Amino acid sequence: MKRNFLSVATTIFLLFFTLSISAQQDQREYYQIKTYTFDSETQEGVTDNYLQNAYLPALKRQGISNIGVFKLRSGYNITANKTYVLIPFSNLELFNAVSEKLAKDAAYLEAGKEYLEASHDKAPYSRVSSTLLRAFKDMPKMKPSALSGERKDRVYELRSYEGPNETYYQRKVHMFNEGGEITLFDDLGFNAVFYGDVISGDKMPNLMYMTTFKDMETRNALWKDFVDADKWKEISVLPQYKNTVSHADIMLLYPTDYSDY
Repeated sequence: MKRNFLSVATTIFLLFFTLSISAQQDQREYYQIKTYTFDSETQEGVTDNYLQNAYLPALKRQGISNIGVFKLRSGYNITANKTYVLIPFSNLELFNAVSEKLAKDAAYLEAGKEYLEASHDKAPYSRVSSTLLRAFKDMPKMKPSALSGERKDRVYELRSYEGPNETYYQRKVHMFNEGGEITLFDDLGFNAVFYGDVISGDKMPNLMYMTTFKDMETRNALWKDFVDADKWKEISVLPQYKNTVSHADIMLLYPTDYSDY
């Protein structure tokens, strides 16, 4: 009788533990990164006005906050300007409902008229791309950066790591979570905003994350600390994490005046 009771109690505990873990995973946020590419300063100005006075206010009326808007820092050898918009969603239902709600938002339609009703030969951008991500389990929710000081001096580092195939890619994701890379970033003070698995985008398999620094000097010093850290030296040579990144893109950004952080 006692053995049966213990067996039932163990089963109940394991079931509760499994459901608890599942619930925690279900709380992971989703992130959309919209990248606007411009051929001219005129296009960029029209889109900035739209984002600041129409799009972001409309998203906030839908209950979406902590929206980041960023530009590339000077020094990039680029042929076109870009603006990056980072939007967090607590679930996919909110993401799916955005467009329909915008179409019914009179204030949004009025404020965004110049952008929304631009003629075909005066488009407000060259192209806009969208990437959808799901937060890593070891950082299920966004932490908007609390940096102070001049926005033009801040560094928001957006990194994109592509894997050679799904198996190698999952090993890199494991490196961030179970391997302790996220913990190392936290311990060193990288002020991460998010870590995410790309579930829809033009570069897959792919993960992206954003860390933040008050200035370039701080950024460079912290990356040196990262490379020199015993934990990084330990995990970076483990066989299971070798060759897990086939291509990396590093975007050094600064926040616009109307960005939430």
